[in-house]
Amino acid sequence: MKKINGIIAGAIIAMGLFSCTVTAPYAVTEHPIGKNKGVSKTTVILGTIQLNKDYGIADAAKNGKITGPVSTVDLKISNYILFSTKELIVTEAEN
Repeated sequence: MKKINGIIAGAIIAMGLFSCTVTAPYAVTEHPIGKNKGVSKTTVILGTIQLNKDYGIADAAKNGKITGPVSTVDLKISNYILFSTKELIVTEAEN
């Protein structure tokens, strides 16, 4: 039992050491940046299986109650050993 606990603890530490997070601009428009932001999140397992079927810019805009034009779209990706998380951040344009 101690061996299994040691293996699990080692795996958790390795996942923390081998993780990486990158945030980059995905799309930009000529509209000035407003206050409202919407976020859409998903988890991807083994690089192919996406768990949130609604993930995308439309979902982020809906979550942020953005009805007007969009100013920026940023993509944040966190990679771990067996899975990754993706987060789209949509900013509404200032009126």
